[in-house]
Amino acid sequence: MNEKVIIGSEEWCSFPTLGIPTVKARIDSGAKTSSLHAINIKTFQRNGEEWVKFDINPIQNNTKATIHCEAKLVDQRIVKSSSGFREKRYVIKTKLKIGIKEWDIEVTLTNRDSMGFRMLLGREAMVGRILVDPEAKYRLGQPTTEELKQYYYAETDTKKGLKIGLLASNPELYSNKRIIEAGEMRGHEMHFLNLKYCYMKLDAETPEIHYRGGKVLEGFDAVIPRIRPSMTYYGCALTRQFEALKVFALNNAAAITQSRDKLFSLQLLLNNGVDIPTTGFANSPLDTDDLIKMVGGSPLIVKLLEGTQGKGVVLAETKKAAESVINAFKSLNANILVQEFIKEANGKDLRLFVVDGKVVAAMQREAAPGEFRANIHMGGSASVVKVTSEEKKIAIKAAKAMNLKVAGVDIIRSSKGPLLLEVNSSPGLEGIEGATQKDIAGEMIKAIEKNFKWK
Repeated sequence: MNEKVIIGSEEWCSFPTLGIPTVKARIDSGAKTSSLHAINIKTFQRNGEEWVKFDINPIQNNTKATIHCEAKLVDQRIVKSSSGFREKRYVIKTKLKIGIKEWDIEVTLTNRDSMGFRMLLGREAMVGRILVDPEAKYRLGQPTTEELKQYYYAETDTKKGLKIGLLASNPELYSNKRIIEAGEMRGHEMHFLNLKYCYMKLDAETPEIHYRGGKVLEGFDAVIPRIRPSMTYYGCALTRQFEALKVFALNNAAAITQSRDKLFSLQLLLNNGVDIPTTGFANSPLDTDDLIKMVGGSPLIVKLLEGTQGKGVVLAETKKAAESVINAFKSLNANILVQEFIKEANGKDLRLFVVDGKVVAAMQREAAPGEFRANIHMGGSASVVKVTSEEKKIAIKAAKAMNLKVAGVDIIRSSKGPLLLEVNSSPGLEGIEGATQKDIAGEMIKAIEKNFKWK
């Protein structure tokens, strides 16, 4: 029979598998379950199993010392706190070490900022192993100030995170939330900067960017522009202003501006040896007939140059339908492209996500029944796909030609081989992260770190 360890009402313990070297615990035999302080709690899939990641500030009243933890999720439970508050919590199983003894315990995760201790050890974890001397404290010793400094402060003093701004319009958008979360998980100071709340002072001596309420935005190392099409002009002007302030932009203003001009993008890609479906562009409807012949006749695709997420894209199945659509768009003075219809693609295309010259993820998008556009926003579905080395090369070459550090490259498989459809400078993360289970937001943060040689 194992001899029980005698401990006091407060002890220092550690969690080796979570990478927590020491944390002060309140020993409470009145509480059934144990709980550990956790913030930024998120679930994710790993090898088909549910896991949870979270941050812990192991020292009370110190938010600088942060440890990023991951553990397999074992349960979710309703837990009633000492104040009578009922809360649904994630439960993990992990190794606890007290003194020289260690064993597996179940721990619930919750924000314990309002409590006196980062850890509460309940009776379920103590049964058969521990005797409590309520009059004693730290019977098994406690770390010295020097040891605590070595564990937590030495690293935070030398490894200061970067100050990164996310330049976008909607803080609730999945992609934006994920980028903020990924930056914070990697120890950076993340700020959501709403485009509409920013304004600029153009000055040769002291250029500035101000934020709602007159706050001057300063001290930023990098910005991540995520500019919606309707805000392209102003968003790129802001990005240029950050660049003038020597702030690194993950996708600079010039690259975003040219990526938003679909015709110019296609010309640029062709000049760099990237194949596209045969495309026609005209300003006058007088030669509609020849324009249709130019791309191989009907069926054909008619695209508005200013369209996005599949909007402003029409499939004209007959010559008559094509003439009607082209003439209708022309009467609105809209700029349009006509493009050959790749029938053999069967409503499918590929989205390759390129970050810093590498394809970090790829998915196949399939159009909803009765639809030819495979965009997720148009009801298309996403699935994992194995892309060829040729398709990867095209995606990398396209991103490079457009000078984009981050790009969503859309490719269609045709009988002539892979053809490039479009390059997106603010590609969405939800569909591709959901389909591939890859941390693409984290890859974007790593690209910024690489620029600063930050490790």
